[in-house]
Amino acid sequence: MLQDTVQTQRSASSQPVENAPNQLRTVVLDAGHGGKDPGCIGRKTRESRVVLKLVLELGRKIKAAMPQMRVIYTRSTDHFVELAERSAIANRNRADLFISIHCNASPSSSRVYGTETYTMGLHKTNGNLDVAKRENAVILKEENYQQTYKGFNPNSPLAHIMLANYQHAFMGSSINFAEKVERSFRHNAERRSNGVKQAGFLVLWRTTMPSVLIETGYLTNPTEEEYLMSESGQEQIADAIYKAFAQYKQEIESAD
Repeated sequence: MLQDTVQTQRSASSQPVENAPNQLRTVVLDAGHGGKDPGCIGRKTRESRVVLKLVLELGRKIKAAMPQMRVIYTRSTDHFVELAERSAIANRNRADLFISIHCNASPSSSRVYGTETYTMGLHKTNGNLDVAKRENAVILKEENYQQTYKGFNPNSPLAHIMLANYQHAFMGSSINFAEKVERSFRHNAERRSNGVKQAGFLVLWRTTMPSVLIETGYLTNPTEEEYLMSESGQEQIADAIYKAFAQYKQEIESAD
């Protein structure tokens, strides 16, 4: 059993939040990859390390501003967590929002850069499909993955189409939050936003709440890699996501 798979940053003296309509009480932060799965590899770093720092910084920001918020990590150290377990952590804790954070890669060009945020859905371009295939290929490192994911083949375009056809009950809310994230990247971190996109991601497949997968930049772009490795870059990215989260929370809780 992984001892630090779930870490709720709540002090012993804090009181439970009252059960109010539309209350956003619990957020699950998922640092992609980890352990035996390094994710994308740049010239100087690997995705698993960068996204863990981003997730922990985002969690600190949320707790500092919103002490009553439950912040749960799918991993808080550099170890491997299966994709199915990541969504299961969110479901078990009845999360109100699931945020999976990643770094991107472009095998064809080191000049590609920018952010993009995905929700569960049918890919409209081969580029979107390639991102989903790369992220979903993580299951090949898992034992009994064919049973866990019902025979899903991460190398098959048809499998991704079938996966994306599952209607997510929280699609509207997921897109709403994703748009806020990309807008915040543009305005608060001065990043190039490649927009909100859709594709079939296994990590979002079984979540029972609004869920997004954020690609914070390209490690294959040397300039963007340096930015994502830097403390100032990580601070800006985490702050932009936090501001989107705060705006989304306020909007949800003020709705009739």
